[in-house]
Parts: sequence; C-alpha cells; structure tokens
Amino acid sequence: MQKKGQFITLEGVDGVGKSTVVPYIEHVLQSHSIPYFITREPGGTPLAEGIRKLLLSDWDESVTAEAELFLIFAARAQHVAEVIKPRIEVGTWVICERFTDASFAYQGGGRHLPLSLVESLAEAVHSEYWPDLTVYLDIDVETALQRRAHRVQDRIEKETVDFFEIARTTYLKLAETESRIVKIDASVPLTELTRSVSNVVQNFVAQQQ
Repeated sequence: MQKKGQFITLEGVDGVGKSTVVPYIEHVLQSHSIPYFITREPGGTPLAEGIRKLLLSDWDESVTAEAELFLIFAARAQHVAEVIKPRIEVGTWVICERFTDASFAYQGGGRHLPLSLVESLAEAVHSEYWPDLTVYLDIDVETALQRRAHRVQDRIEKETVDFFEIARTTYLKLAETESRIVKIDASVPLTELTRSVSNVVQNFVAQQQ
C-alpha cells in the first residue's frame, strides 16, 4: 500500500516571513529525497485563486465576516479536492502557506466569529486532512506591520492593529493546545530563524522514518 504524504502548514500574521522560510523546508525534504509540492491559501487552484482575488479586493460595500469565511472555505474545499488530497494520497508531501488555523485566527479571532463555526466548516471540508505539522512563526504585531509596510496592502492587510493583535492571540492559544503546532520566534535574525525552521522539519522527517 502506498504510504501517504505528510501535510505541513506555515502560519503567522502577515509579515512574519512564511514565504521566506519555504526554500529551507524544501532543502530539508530534498536532502531526504522526499517528493513534495508547494501551495498556498487562499488559492492553490484556478478557481481558488479567483476566489482569492474576490476576498482580498477592496469593495464599495462592507464584506461581512460570514461572507469572508464562507468564501475562504469555498476556496479551501476546491484546494483540498484538487491539490492537497490527491498528492497526499500518492505519497507526496504538501507544504502550504496558511490553512484552517488562519481561519481560526483571522475570522474566528479577528472577525469575532464563533470558533465552533470554523471548526464545523473544517470538518465538512477536510476532516481527514488536517496538517500533520504546523510551523507557527510568532512575532509582535508592530514588527510584522513594519516588515510589510513597503508592500501594496490588500483588503485584509489594511485591517487595524487590534485586528492583528487578536489574530496573534488566537494563534498563540492554538499553539498551546494543538501538539502539531510548533511555535518559532520569528523576531530573531534570518539565519537563526531559518535554522530553527530547518531543525523542526528535520526532526519531523526523522519521526516519519
């Protein structure tokens, strides 16, 4: 029987360096000849990328928290069905920037929606495909905002400091309760950050051998 691939996610508020550490995760997997696939959320398929544009665009009307959450899970349903599930089933490891923990943090925490609603949608969409390892990059919100100040801000990135503070607090609570989540201090110099991420993934790979 084909051994299933592992599902690794990267989480953290905008500006923590998720995209920056991806090549170091790749390096670890390559060193062990592990087949892998890199993807992201919202997005990952043509339809899901189209929904991403809807989600992150500015509108003349206020986007309700519920509409935002349901759009994200519509994209996630397509992403899981078309990308994540098929690859994991044939033994490919999937590395995804953001997944449902981001919905707990942003829509559950930041938008004040019930976490039970996020949980029920997650169970409906990917009950068998929760991450095996989540690398949570933690940093204070002010530093994160400074790091991405040079970028063009999308609709969610334009949110208030309080919004991101609540999102970070929610992430931290998740990290305390979910054993699959490994918290890494992202405020350290890049060389130290990438070394920490590499070590976490290296240890995780060793556990799968």
